[in-house]
Amino acid sequence: MIIKPRTRGFICTTAHPVGCAAQVQAQIDYVKSKPAVQGPKNVLVIGASTGYGLAARITAAFGAGANTVGVYRPSSGSEKRTASAGWYNSAAFEQAAEAAGLKSFSVTGDAFSTETKEKTVELIRSELGQVDLVVYSVASARRTDPVTGEVYNSTLKPLGKPYTNKTVNFHTGEISEVTIEPATEEEVRGTVAVMGGDDWQLWIDALEQGGVLADGAATISFSYIGSDITQAVYREGSIGKAKDHLEATALKLNDQLAAKNGRAYVVVSKGLVTQSSSAIPVVPLYISALYKVMKEKGIHEGCIEQTYRLFTDRLYTGGETPVDEVGRIRIDDWELREDVQAEVADIWNSITSDNIYDLTDLHGYRREFFQLFGFETDGVDYEADVNPDVKVPHSV
Repeated sequence: MIIKPRTRGFICTTAHPVGCAAQVQAQIDYVKSKPAVQGPKNVLVIGASTGYGLAARITAAFGAGANTVGVYRPSSGSEKRTASAGWYNSAAFEQAAEAAGLKSFSVTGDAFSTETKEKTVELIRSELGQVDLVVYSVASARRTDPVTGEVYNSTLKPLGKPYTNKTVNFHTGEISEVTIEPATEEEVRGTVAVMGGDDWQLWIDALEQGGVLADGAATISFSYIGSDITQAVYREGSIGKAKDHLEATALKLNDQLAAKNGRAYVVVSKGLVTQSSSAIPVVPLYISALYKVMKEKGIHEGCIEQTYRLFTDRLYTGGETPVDEVGRIRIDDWELREDVQAEVADIWNSITSDNIYDLTDLHGYRREFFQLFGFETDGVDYEADVNPDVKVPHSV
């Protein structure tokens, strides 16, 4: 079939296998062009199919020569329906890893479930023995508690009072004002249950109890702080409460793993184009302005550049891992530079629907959004007839 992008709001409901494979190969090529990472040898990535999870898997495999296990949702296609971008990304990664002589395995299932954890532990035990890095990068709007069966939903809302600010329809470039009503206590509780540290804790417990977590193992999860512009809807909102819980979990896990010289960190990353960020009012407009400034200053990074810097300049330096005053790894340092934020604020105060393409990199934002799904990728013939039914090798 000839595959074209179909959008519904901030979601693309189709994905292109050839475009996704090209995107994965570009990330692999970037890592291979850099000095080798003196890093982990056996890596588990929970939420491995897109974003930072995928970038971490690529960096570990093609930077450090690591064997990897990736956990992600099953979302295969058929001859008449495309798979998810994450499925195509994972298929491309597995094929490239196999060609490079690296062990790689995929566990497809609900990362929140006990069954998926047990299946993963057994796979690690039989194929790798133990893992020395666990990357937790699950992004989901809903979670079912594996013990109680309660279903939780996350929300992206401010706290205490309504929040009003600018937002943009990144498909049309139209700027409008949006007001978001505050989250209820129940919505905050649900957001913390989905996006906080509970499931990360359960994964580490399962790996420890299964005997597949190596002495000296590290585990990381990702967070975001952002600028003053996005604070009310992000860090000071319902999702901020979840990130507070995630960071508290990291400190707890750090104490838990210390007995075997292990360590746990939350990694604070920069604002990027992701499916999640596209869903948050205000954020796409902020990121479009941020991209403009950081690209002009020559300090822009995507997921793979950020992740390679995380591995080489933070996690695996041969010495102490640099952290902030509360123990977090910061790779958002370039985003939050005073000169960068000052210029972004100036743009924010001046921006209108008439000048948005002059003052921001909205074109770049929109292109990156479609690239998440394998579209608008250089060198891909989007008029070609392709088979959307792509198999993932080594999948259980």
